[in-house]
Amino acid sequence: MSEQQSKWTEVEHLPEWDEEFYDVYTAKKHGKWLMLKTLKPQYRDLPEYQAMIEKEFDVRYNLAHPHIVMITDFEDVPNVGRCIITDDVYGDSLRKLINENRVTPQHIEQLRHRLVDALDYIQTNHIVHHPIRPETIIFTEIGGNLKLIDVGFDQKEYLEPTDASEDIYNYGVVLKEALDSVEQDYPLLRKVAERCTDPNPSKRYRDVQDLHLALEQRSSNRLYLMLIIFLAIMLLFLAWFSSPFRPDKPDDLSLIDKQNTTVITQQLCQLK
Repeated sequence: MSEQQSKWTEVEHLPEWDEEFYDVYTAKKHGKWLMLKTLKPQYRDLPEYQAMIEKEFDVRYNLAHPHIVMITDFEDVPNVGRCIITDDVYGDSLRKLINENRVTPQHIEQLRHRLVDALDYIQTNHIVHHPIRPETIIFTEIGGNLKLIDVGFDQKEYLEPTDASEDIYNYGVVLKEALDSVEQDYPLLRKVAERCTDPNPSKRYRDVQDLHLALEQRSSNRLYLMLIIFLAIMLLFLAWFSSPFRPDKPDDLSLIDKQNTTVITQQLCQLK
């Protein structure tokens, strides 16, 4: 057995994890569990698909987020082919949990916070990706942590508003389906999901930041209003302070300081 073959053991195909153009495997490399992603046999020798998997590796290799599966290498694996190597995220997809009626409030909370954080990171880095789906959201076997897979295949200089709107729409679809599979009632989250999936894009949340605020029961409009009120108060104070109606400046500030010190000293003595 060659050194290349001996370092890879327990290689197993995971058909339920397969993607449109890729087969997915789990395997051990030098005894450490990893995931492998390789082109399906019918695409393996076609130059355009070879370029596709290389581009995906280049785009995703430098991504680093706790709720996105991390790519660690790109190499040939015996009897499998040229593979993108990722951290081990073996566990259950949200699709499987929904189908088996095993979605819990803990899963919902992670969709509420961690999935949105992952989307925010993807958009901040202008990553072009396939729509998020229950099949691409994994809850790890160890720890039950949310991990988003299949997160990007290209990178732009900037994202169009429609890209953000589509992400918000797809998030709403996922959230709504997950909520339908739990017994608990989540009126706020259902309201958020309904707005995310509004057929009219202009009525959805403007961006992921607005979505974050809605999920935390806050509103960007409220924050803007508070800021405007604060600035208005400060302007009124400055105008009053500069007007003839401001209090006269005491002639002897030192005398006032001395009087204040005497009062404070007397109060301290009374406390004793």
